Amino acid sequence: MKRLLKVTAMTGLLTLFKMAMGFVIAKVVAIYTGPTGMAMLGQVQSMVISLNGIINAPVSSGLVRYTAEKHGEGFESCAPWWRASLQWVLIISAIIIPTGLLLAEHLAIWLFQNESLAWIVMVTVAVLPFSAVGTLCNSVINGQQQYRRYVSLGMLSAFVSGAVMLVLIIKTNITGALLATAVQASLIGLIMLVANLRQPWLKLCYWWGATDSAARKAIGGYMLMAITTALTAPTSLILVRNILISQVGWEAAGQWQAVWKISEVYLGVITMALGTYYLPRLSSLVGSAAIIDEIHRTTRIILPIVAFLALCVYLLRDVAIWLLFTSEFYAARDLFAVQLLGDVIKVASWLYAYVMLSRGATKLFISTEIIFSFLFVALSYVGVTIYGLEGVNIAYAVNYTLYFIFVFLNLKNVVR
Repeated sequence: MKRLLKVTAMTGLLTLFKMAMGFVIAKVVAIYTGPTGMAMLGQVQSMVISLNGIINAPVSSGLVRYTAEKHGEGFESCAPWWRASLQWVLIISAIIIPTGLLLAEHLAIWLFQNESLAWIVMVTVAVLPFSAVGTLCNSVINGQQQYRRYVSLGMLSAFVSGAVMLVLIIKTNITGALLATAVQASLIGLIMLVANLRQPWLKLCYWWGATDSAARKAIGGYMLMAITTALTAPTSLILVRNILISQVGWEAAGQWQAVWKISEVYLGVITMALGTYYLPRLSSLVGSAAIIDEIHRTTRIILPIVAFLALCVYLLRDVAIWLLFTSEFYAARDLFAVQLLGDVIKVASWLYAYVMLSRGATKLFISTEIIFSFLFVALSYVGVTIYGLEGVNIAYAVNYTLYFIFVFLNLKNVVR
């Protein structure tokens, strides 16, 4: 547990730095674009997360797992899975880039009700391979548990990409904000590539060449899980924003997006710790008793931290709105209580759901992602109809309560 706390502290520093950059960017966006611009930015972010999630699918959780398992035997032992990951990235790129370019206008209408913003979709799709390179480097560093390098490179990439975003937003307002969001992940990928060019594991012989079907199939299972998450989670958020836009307007959607943004940023401390320590740790354990014990021990440490952070955010919500946004966002203060309750339940459910990733429970993971993502949309529609804007927060808390109950009850089956 000391190692978990150490990793959490280290990744916490990285997340705090990213948090600071994210808050500065949010403040600038709020000043230059207002609630409507915040809602538009949320739509772009969901699109970017979805597309990046698809292209990064072969080089994320699966690559972390097999690097963590095999790197002790030498890089040659990792090579079959590394090569399989890269092959899947090339296949996905050959499909998603032409498709995204062809459907750019339709996606712009769906996201923004504005065909002229199709160029944002085109730019996002065109630079996707650079994002995959960044995730590939991060996953290998994470799998080798090189936490100091992981954190230092994360800070460097966050600083450079954040600075570029600020310049674009200040120079060209909402257009710059949309463009910066579209290219940020790819810019980080370029930085990661340059920073790791001389690393011994980045030799071409480890990444290019023949591999076996078992490795392709193993990475393929993780890829399907990652693609499912990349499609369902951002798509559900887009649909929820569309519900808000149609029923209560762009302005109210921007208020909700502001609260959602704050949740994303402070939960990033926990998310990064889980991805950096928890997933490789679960992957390396043998035996159901050891895995369940690790889950329970981690929960006892992480959950109080999340609850404390949520309480701090709630008590300081007025300060957060004043500091991060503008007076136009003051109405968002009424949305925090239920949202933060949902955040705590969400993290609790993640702690028990991560075992599906570590054990490669592909079918169960995919089915739960699809069911609970679209249940969130359905609950949001009902909630907004009955309670107005706050109905989305109620739907969020209810949905994750049901998800937690499901993953908790199925824990032993997944571990076995």
